[in-house]
Amino acid sequence: MDTTQLPGKNNFFQKYGYAVKAVLIGVLVLMLLIPTVMIMAIINERESRHNEAAAEISDRWAKEQTITGPVLIIPYIIKPVSVADSTVRQENRLSYAYFLPETLDINGNILPEIRKRGIYQVPVYNSNIRLSGSFKPLSSADQTIPTEVLITKDAYLVIGVSDMRGIGNQVQLQWNGQPLAFNPGTAGGNLFTNGIQAKVPVTVTDSGNVHFSVNIALKGSGQISFSPVGKTTRLQMASSWNSPSFAGAFLPEKHQIDDKGFNASWLVTNMNRSFPQSWQLNDKYDIHSADFGVKLYMSVDGYQKSMRAVKYAILIIGLTFLVFYFIELLQHQSVHPLQYILIGLALCIFYTLLIALAEQLGFNIAYLIAASLTIGLVTLYTASVFTNKWTSFGIGGAMLTLYGFIFIIIRSEDQALLMGSLGLFIILAIVMFFSRKIKWDTLGARI
Repeated sequence: MDTTQLPGKNNFFQKYGYAVKAVLIGVLVLMLLIPTVMIMAIINERESRHNEAAAEISDRWAKEQTITGPVLIIPYIIKPVSVADSTVRQENRLSYAYFLPETLDINGNILPEIRKRGIYQVPVYNSNIRLSGSFKPLSSADQTIPTEVLITKDAYLVIGVSDMRGIGNQVQLQWNGQPLAFNPGTAGGNLFTNGIQAKVPVTVTDSGNVHFSVNIALKGSGQISFSPVGKTTRLQMASSWNSPSFAGAFLPEKHQIDDKGFNASWLVTNMNRSFPQSWQLNDKYDIHSADFGVKLYMSVDGYQKSMRAVKYAILIIGLTFLVFYFIELLQHQSVHPLQYILIGLALCIFYTLLIALAEQLGFNIAYLIAASLTIGLVTLYTASVFTNKWTSFGIGGAMLTLYGFIFIIIRSEDQALLMGSLGLFIILAIVMFFSRKIKWDTLGARI
């Protein structure tokens, strides 16, 4: 049956054609969100590949480093205990006592460099670390173990190093002016997973503090951290890296950052941490709970910013289509649904351009290029659709404002909600203002 002969249906489209067109445009906007979901998957995949490349470089160079110590470890004998003529423990057992330094001064210099795997970049470093300080005499140490049971001839000084592959020199110890050699290993229980140890001469009759110093050439990736094991721990760190991120339990007391690098200093006391100056093997303390240090920050947040940009896709596509729809109504011109689809696909391709360019040029430049190409393409296409250059310039200006607004929101993380809410309010006010000029009761079918 020829529906053109049904006057009721013709009257319906003549009266409500603009509403049907609005619904159709809304459906197209929702359908175009499907490609944006696929683009989010692409972003996640590219970020995973970046993380894999970073992990591969770290595995071959050396991973993030954490230096813990030095810790003085001394074995001691637990003797049998008799209660009411009944022996509870039938034989001697070996255990360990741990002693932390009275003072610990750490001076470090980080020499950074960039390693690449394909298009991905990872910061690595060489460092020169000097540890120096002193231990109190055992006779005055704050501990509950009788000094007579300590086996001082088997005392070791141990330094924990999270990735032993990063050690670049034969580490030497100066112990009260006496040179001693370190060897791989972590004597005394399971305090450290990896580290170096040196047997040191200790007696319970030492009358003064025992001084030490150690120089370590250490390489690693991304971050270097330290454990504040001294009753007073001071750290002085310098590097030519000009974008550090201070990580861990403590921020530096003083720091200076400029184009030439950074210089930072920390002061941590035993009152700032949750473990004591000495304890026994059976005591459970997390010696890494107060670790702190420096991360060589390299902005790889292009993926995060791209993801945030994609989340605003419905706003860009919806408002762009709304502008076209209002122009149709105000200028009595019709845009075919297929043309809406082409324009929507151009808006979606913006995000793939953004991701690809951000990996090569950085997010800011990539956003500028991708937005310029998209705005230029849509503006030129609009000129052919409406055959009016001023209309195309107006749409180009509206898109420029919209993309600029989204860029500001993405950059302003802390004020994103406030700026986004105010921006949407202003956009709604503009839409309501222009909609006043539309004579809704006289609109005809233009789909």
